[in-house]
Amino acid sequence: MIELDTLPQNEIKEGFKARFVHTENLTLGYWDVEEGAILPMHAHSHEQVTQVLEGKFELTIGEETKIYEKGQLAVIPPNMVHGGKAITKCKIFDIFCPVREDYQI
Repeated sequence: MIELDTLPQNEIKEGFKARFVHTENLTLGYWDVEEGAILPMHAHSHEQVTQVLEGKFELTIGEETKIYEKGQLAVIPPNMVHGGKAITKCKIFDIFCPVREDYQI
């Protein structure tokens, strides 16, 4: 069993603090995001599924921008440019495949 509150929380980007769980094939990210925090446009070789657990997050994937709220999720293909902005304070859950070795802090 893993208790999320016992995992270290690290600020990965300004306004983006996360706790990570790594399995053999996946990385799970549990993010606390400050209102107004900006995630610059970027791409990586990992497939990513992002779910907003609390708050509102404006997410751009490729050329499409949408505001995601509680219960909504986005699938981001590998190498797809994406980024966004926290409209409100947010809690976000990410799944990355394969493992994000750069997040093994």
